[in-house]
Amino acid sequence: MMKSLKYLGTAGATLFAALPAFAQEAAEAAAEGAAAAATAVTEGPIKAPTVEQMASMVDKGDTTWMLISSALVLLMSIPALALFYGGLVRTKNMLSLLMQVFMIVSVAALVWVSYGYSLAFTSGSPFIGGFSKVFLQGVDATTLAATFSNNVYIPEYAFVVFQMTFACITPALIVGAFAERIKFTPLMIFTVLWLTFAYFPIAHMVWYWAGPDFLVDAPTDMGLLWGWGALDFAGGTVVHINAGIAGLVGCLIVGKRVGYGKEATPPHSMTMTMIGASLLWVGWFGFNAGSNLEANGLAALAFINTFVATAAAAVAWCIIEQLHHGKPSLLGAVTGAVAGLVAITPASGFAAPMTSILLGFVASALCYVFVAYVKNKLKYDDTLDVFGVHGIGGIVGAIGTGIVADPALGGQGWFDYTVFPAVPGEYDMAGQVMTQIWAVGTTVLWTGVVSAVLFYALKFTTGLRPSEDAEREGLDLTEHGERAYNY
Repeated sequence: MMKSLKYLGTAGATLFAALPAFAQEAAEAAAEGAAAAATAVTEGPIKAPTVEQMASMVDKGDTTWMLISSALVLLMSIPALALFYGGLVRTKNMLSLLMQVFMIVSVAALVWVSYGYSLAFTSGSPFIGGFSKVFLQGVDATTLAATFSNNVYIPEYAFVVFQMTFACITPALIVGAFAERIKFTPLMIFTVLWLTFAYFPIAHMVWYWAGPDFLVDAPTDMGLLWGWGALDFAGGTVVHINAGIAGLVGCLIVGKRVGYGKEATPPHSMTMTMIGASLLWVGWFGFNAGSNLEANGLAALAFINTFVATAAAAVAWCIIEQLHHGKPSLLGAVTGAVAGLVAITPASGFAAPMTSILLGFVASALCYVFVAYVKNKLKYDDTLDVFGVHGIGGIVGAIGTGIVADPALGGQGWFDYTVFPAVPGEYDMAGQVMTQIWAVGTTVLWTGVVSAVLFYALKFTTGLRPSEDAEREGLDLTEHGERAYNY
């Protein structure tokens, strides 16, 4: 026992004697690390990094957030949008609308990976990309996509799948404008053509650019609206104005429903509509906060702005209904919420929470005017108010972004990527609002013309509408041979 204690004592003494040496080595290592860090800070970010250098600039947290956001945006289409729209139509058309949304998502996904990603996010002209990544050639698990920060990258597959969910939901939004009176096959053909000639060009014009580490050496490698300096954080122009205008054009060319204005057409399930709207709200956090492409403070800002602007818009719609009709409705509450979601989309990463609330209130009020007054006055049959909510809400949000992004109002302003590293630019609210108006006008004109050409082409070839008898019987049976409900 005493012998063991003697050995332990000797070992302890040796260790104690060695502690100063250990401490000295640790101090030297810390000093070397600090010197290396100081050198890195001095050197700053790497301009035009190589593939090997970019591989060291990927953060697993950013990648994880982007994959989660992609799943949330898919949730917005199926089941959220399908249930939201489905509950608003009559029972005899419920299944057909579910089928339309489900299959648009499926078709759009295939078109996206075939050539849509290449047309939207590769170099080409200011209006459209090229074919260098058709069928995702050159894209693999090692290729990377830029974010909005110098020397920060995410796996290209994560970017491809995130943007794919946007391409899937946008044409699905359009069907609400002419719900209950469109044939299935022409709608699928329209989806492919509209994505090709409307969505992909607008996405390229608004969102494509060379990236923060390369733009300074490639000053013309960008989409038209990006080059103008238009701000669209998550798709006010690309998604909502694009879909809203296409919906308006579609409902005018397809025509009114049989019995429109003469027969009651109440929603068959407000319960499903409320579930769908709630899922849309949840999924929209991926839509907006995911558009930051990084898991950082700006993603959190987009997250909270999405929350409070939506809440404000829902409250505003109910207050207006209370004053106008004496009773707030659930349909009004969820419609107002969607209007708020739409309006905050382009501004979500630029505005401050308090100005987001104001934007939600304003957008809700203006959307109410179009849904409750303008539509009835002009007598167009926008079945589920796609133009009144997505079109008008998108326009209000896009133009309003020029106001709420002003740093003087707590906004984030804009970054000048023509210098390296990027620096905040000098903000001119009046100039930015004008740029936003030009971006809105370009989107309206482009998608309006393309949509009209496509709808008329299909109307005079395949036909767009079922027969009057088929429409009265309901599209569930006449188009799909099934019923949503069998009781």
